[in-house]
Amino acid sequence: MPTTLPGRVTACLFDMDGVLTSTAELHRKAWKQVFDEFLAAREGPSFTPFSEQDYLDHVDGRPRRDGVRAFLASRGITLPEGGPDDPHDLATVHGVGNRKNDLIEKILDEEGVTPYPGSVRFVKAAHEAGMALGVVTSSANGERVLAATGLAPLISVRVDGVVIDQEGLRGKPAPDSFLAAARQLGVEPSATAVFEDALSGVEAGRAGGFGCVVGVDRAGQAEALRAHGADIVVKDLEELL
Repeated sequence: MPTTLPGRVTACLFDMDGVLTSTAELHRKAWKQVFDEFLAAREGPSFTPFSEQDYLDHVDGRPRRDGVRAFLASRGITLPEGGPDDPHDLATVHGVGNRKNDLIEKILDEEGVTPYPGSVRFVKAAHEAGMALGVVTSSANGERVLAATGLAPLISVRVDGVVIDQEGLRGKPAPDSFLAAARQLGVEPSATAVFEDALSGVEAGRAGGFGCVVGVDRAGQAEALRAHGADIVVKDLEELL
């Protein structure tokens, strides 16, 4: 079982996209299509496309509508909030977010979900060692994606985008979703490790006072993960076994 985690750690909270599964790339693809279409319609062919750095700085790890607000604010754009039932072609925060959700569902249908083998091995080892396990993800598709990994029977608690909305939790980089999962597991944050690939998620783990924050470097941002609060940075969870 993990030897590089502090001995006090008895529970693990995993982000999903980019930590347990390769679906972060699918989310990045969907966000790029949605924002590029939005910007092209608003600004014409001279628009500056949504970039990898835009994704990492403004969207990665955040709840969908927070990501819409943050990215558009970086371009000096403010949209009305609108409502949950806004059509995806409406220029509101909800409308843009709904367009992204429709698109990611389509992409998931077409491309499926692939868990990282090293993450599967780590989760199974942590479960066998008696650790309490939870998933904390901003994705509204959390239940579907987790089920597709085959790991759902090992995960006791799932706090996803649906739960975050229902309970009025602040999204990452606020620690609310991780703290809610720890409460559901009945564990203290100080005895819990958080596993995150997003800078906003690492910040959330640090802000919540968790015993160990593991940055999972899938995007060549090891130093940024450390700067935002990661205690340990790995390229794959299997390195911790």
